[in-house]
Amino acid sequence: MKATYHKYILHFKQPSGTSRGVMNDKETWFIILKNEGKKGIGECGILRGLSSDDRPDYEAKLQWTCANIHLGKEKLWEALMEFPSIQFGIEMAFQSLVSASPFLLFPSEFTSGEKSIEINGLVWMGEESFMKQQIDEKLANGFRCVKLKIGAIDFDKELQLLRYIRQHFTPEQVEIRVDANGAFLTTLALDKINQLSEFKIHSIEQPIEKNNTDTMAALCKITPIPIALDEELIGVFSLEEKEQLLQKIKPQYIILKPSFIGGFRGTQEWILLAEKYKIGWWITSALESNIGLNAIAQWTYLQHNLMPQGLGTGALYTNNFNCPLQVLKGQLWYEKQKDWTFSFEYFCNI
Repeated sequence: MKATYHKYILHFKQPSGTSRGVMNDKETWFIILKNEGKKGIGECGILRGLSSDDRPDYEAKLQWTCANIHLGKEKLWEALMEFPSIQFGIEMAFQSLVSASPFLLFPSEFTSGEKSIEINGLVWMGEESFMKQQIDEKLANGFRCVKLKIGAIDFDKELQLLRYIRQHFTPEQVEIRVDANGAFLTTLALDKINQLSEFKIHSIEQPIEKNNTDTMAALCKITPIPIALDEELIGVFSLEEKEQLLQKIKPQYIILKPSFIGGFRGTQEWILLAEKYKIGWWITSALESNIGLNAIAQWTYLQHNLMPQGLGTGALYTNNFNCPLQVLKGQLWYEKQKDWTFSFEYFCNI
């Protein structure tokens, strides 16, 4: 078996803002396997400044992984505990290699085109007019659930945007999720959450910065809006640490990004713990290309979670790969008659 790795820079169609700043480009890495005439591909979806494996030795670890590909998926996963995005890329690449097609990893009613996955419509931060334009587009396109990034513009303006939605749509018609990306000061978080509660919000993601576990636990106990942990899960590697975190904070929800938390195996560990402690969960992509999004979507369908998932990122980039994934009326569909434009030869001439 031969393994190679390849860097690829994705370019946003328009700058995408969070409370941590504005992104114009997104770095990703592909691991390509070749064995007995078959090829497989996995995406290592790192996000600089957020992923726990954003480290100076990241490329060296990719090189080590490819040199030791003979160890196999399970042993590599264990050895890569502090590199969750490479864990994910390895899992995906091995599954791709043994599948009937490199991109048909988990056959189901989803990949046959019979069933879809409900997703949330993502509204990026920006000027009030830009955010309102995005909201109008999502609602016109039939999304039943919208997720707004908040915490970067004036809070009163963000409240106005939420008021605008509620003036036209009831909570039964449109579910609203908000994501603060840790932007609220710990001293002001509860007051802001109380103001947001007027608009019948489904949940708020990561209202304060991670590692403020005492404050987060206190918020989860008294919050009028269910709190979802996101960044809080990043860098928590062992099963024991995961359980301790959930026992301490007792969140209402957790949000699972396979690229950030150890791939499918790491995600499954969180799911089992969440269900043990009666914590809700859903799965979100982490700005991967359509290569990674495709794998996450196929695996997500098999988890039978009927909540809207966070999987609609494929259309963000100018240089993404055409694929069968299509968003229609707030649903992610797999249109199997559509072909991929990805070329293995483009990356590694194999």
